[in-house]
Amino acid sequence: MLKNLLALLPLIVLTFHRGTLDAAPPTAAISTSTSTATETNASSDIPTIEPNWESMAERYHVPGWFVDGKVGVWMHWGIPSAADENRPNDGSHYGRLMYSVVPDDFTGKLGMGETLTKWHTERYGHPSEFGYEKLIPLFKAEKWDPDSLAKFVKHNGARFIMPVATHHDNFDMYDSFHPWNAVKMGPKRDTLKEWKAAAKKHGLKFGVSTHLYWSPRFFANARKYQKPGTPEWSLFNMDYDQRGYASQDTWNEHWYARCWDVIEKYDPDMFNNDSPYPSAKTGNNLGLKLFSDYLNRDLQENNGEQTVVLSCKDAKADRAGFTYNLERGSSGEIQPTPWMWATDLSGGWFYRATAVNRMSIPVMIGNAIDAISKNGVVMLNIALRGDGTIPENQAAYLTAFGEVLRTNAEGIYGSRPWKVYGEGPLEIKTGRQGENKKDYSQADIRLTTKDGNLYAFVLATPTEDIVIKTLATGGVLDKTIESVSMMGSDETISWTRSEKGMTIELPKSLSDELVVGFKVTLASP
Repeated sequence: MLKNLLALLPLIVLTFHRGTLDAAPPTAAISTSTSTATETNASSDIPTIEPNWESMAERYHVPGWFVDGKVGVWMHWGIPSAADENRPNDGSHYGRLMYSVVPDDFTGKLGMGETLTKWHTERYGHPSEFGYEKLIPLFKAEKWDPDSLAKFVKHNGARFIMPVATHHDNFDMYDSFHPWNAVKMGPKRDTLKEWKAAAKKHGLKFGVSTHLYWSPRFFANARKYQKPGTPEWSLFNMDYDQRGYASQDTWNEHWYARCWDVIEKYDPDMFNNDSPYPSAKTGNNLGLKLFSDYLNRDLQENNGEQTVVLSCKDAKADRAGFTYNLERGSSGEIQPTPWMWATDLSGGWFYRATAVNRMSIPVMIGNAIDAISKNGVVMLNIALRGDGTIPENQAAYLTAFGEVLRTNAEGIYGSRPWKVYGEGPLEIKTGRQGENKKDYSQADIRLTTKDGNLYAFVLATPTEDIVIKTLATGGVLDKTIESVSMMGSDETISWTRSEKGMTIELPKSLSDELVVGFKVTLASP
């Protein structure tokens, strides 16, 4: 414990000098307790979640606003957003790959990193002379209007937003005790503060996403160009071992303090940890300590009721204890706990004009409804330009999805999975980094339920009568169907039901709807 305290002294001094101790958590918050018991807080009688998955799984409850809201928008935006938009593919890791210097005698085929470094050298200068830090003045956010962006995403179906607070490049997009931040340089604005104000104005929940833990390794190739005593020393994490940082107390405590700073200052409704975290084995369990402290803070402030969402990508942890971020993945079945399907509309996470989204708009919308039918919540990333505007091709995805959501809102928001998710020939596999990019057909049907009724979504514009085999007599639906209506239309819908399924006669009023939704009203018990 003394070692931990000594490591925190510079931070405590810094935050005291700034006139607040918000950036550094109380000494007690850095406790490395790993008790498996769920104890009771003597001061309030509110059970305390201990920093282990057993206790978190016992106490974690996903709040209604998240599972009812269904749709959120993630925003990757920062220094790389302002680099030349015609740059080659950087895999959203410009700051890492730009230091992949090619030897003078190299004759092989250039990889992504070498290609980017060659391009960067020709466009800006050699990394030894024009390092990543020199891109920051290009990031001005001169046209950024968070109010209009929040209004736009809400109009198109979002119920919460989640900007990136810190990416792997160690640059904070908020008023941070870390000197490399968007208030002191670049935009010179507290973007998290403004995002949150815009969210509140438009009735959206506000989340934050941190990707910080990778950053000592992220800048491994940049280290040979850094000089002691320069401001850049801290940007490139020179005080931490590029390979062994996960076992360094100083790094793990620094990570905790940076994350707690965000939580204390911006009180997010959702905290997404998009990278590893300090483990119990090598990091004094500060990862689970942060997560449990975040949840306990919320419980204390809300009389024991959880109002926040904690998400991360740890596929090995008990998913009853957090909300799993299934980034770029999919689920082949209904999951027992709510989960998050996170995907990117730009084709590259951070803005690049040459990026291509290989998932079409109809497929993205079908994937979203597929996820919702399987207890998922949708998180769509938009990659803003460096000036803060949304590119037209990404706006087109949101606009199209918004039209589908407005028409079919009754069967989406507040809905829950039914006994089965639906049916269809398109195979959806469970796992990360394997999201579907294939077209849906009218035989691909997804089901949700709300208020005792069913909602059936046809994931492609039908051209003939629609047959839903799942709703056959004698099957899983053991109630009588009273009526069927098409959401967004006053047309009378003709239908029949037999042992082969429910058949809906092709509606006459179909236009170019990407998804057609039907309300199936069931008889009361």
